[in-house]
Amino acid sequence: MYGSSIGNCFRITTWGESHGPALGVVLDGVPAGLSLTEADFVPYMQRRKPGQSRFTTARAESDTVEILSGVFEGKTTGTPLSLLIRNQDHHSADYSNIADTFRPGHADLNFTAKYGFRDYRGGGRSSGRETSARVAAGAVAEKILREVGIAVSAYTLAIGPYRLNPSELHLEQTYDNALYMPNQDIALKASAFLEECMKTGDSAGGIIECRVDGLPAGIGDPVFEKLDANLGKALFSIGAVKGVEIGDGFSAACVNGSENNDPYIISDGHVTKSSNHSGGITGGMSDGSPLILRAAIKPTPSISMEQDTVTKDKAPHKLQIKGRHDPVIVPRAVVVVEAMTAITVLDAYLGNMSSRMDHLTAFQEHLKHTSF
Repeated sequence: MYGSSIGNCFRITTWGESHGPALGVVLDGVPAGLSLTEADFVPYMQRRKPGQSRFTTARAESDTVEILSGVFEGKTTGTPLSLLIRNQDHHSADYSNIADTFRPGHADLNFTAKYGFRDYRGGGRSSGRETSARVAAGAVAEKILREVGIAVSAYTLAIGPYRLNPSELHLEQTYDNALYMPNQDIALKASAFLEECMKTGDSAGGIIECRVDGLPAGIGDPVFEKLDANLGKALFSIGAVKGVEIGDGFSAACVNGSENNDPYIISDGHVTKSSNHSGGITGGMSDGSPLILRAAIKPTPSISMEQDTVTKDKAPHKLQIKGRHDPVIVPRAVVVVEAMTAITVLDAYLGNMSSRMDHLTAFQEHLKHTSF
């Protein structure tokens, strides 16, 4: 399997399976001198871990991150940073009834076609549990970005038919409900909708919005390393994501250029835009406005309703999935979208440092004053 790494200057490689002894991630490109302890990971892992509410699986995982390498006396050393997350509550017996069947909406058939076998215990490598390693890596990426004044934040924009309008966003309310939805009133309605889904054994999907503030213009590349292209790749690598848009996204196809263009103006002596239809990216590079992106999350495919499928012997089968499953993926995926955005933005930011000669000469002057 060659597709377990992403990034250039800031590169992460995840490993592990849903029901193996542990999962982990190796980060290359972490600069030396970043203050980092295992406590830094806790708020991020708490947002992704199971068992948070009625709307998440009851699997009891502490999701504690252990630092194996790359840190000395509380500071990163510049060498590969290796992080470990142990699996503690993997009930493999819960999946014995689907060992010989292909679950609708899962990668069972595809995995078998590719490798000739599959790990039926929770999906193995294709399980959403793999994203715990990405969240750990994202915590490091966000900490580095904050050091240079760049903030990344994500929240639930929609669940099922309940979607927030821009005027309904109250970001200070994001952590006041189990859905991470920045509007308490609509979160209550979405919760009631999920309760109905659970009663019928069904599931729901939704939309996650993520924004990056403080990102300067010029981050990204105009051709094969476009910031929006790399964000699309990063977000589509999350198993449940079925659509990604930046700025006005698909709605931009329904208007004229005079409506979609963002006029430039002077504000406080600086060039800025009077609107942000572009979502902060133009021509593959950041344009100085807040970066706004959205990811469409499909309904949880593991549902207790009876579904038609076939066995590996090609026999028709009526399947009822048992075990512990989220009725909606969205709340736990919010921090995953945030993490993959931070990882991608940091990689592009570091890559931009070599884009101009004056950057190199300034760095050389810095080295003259810091060398031994």
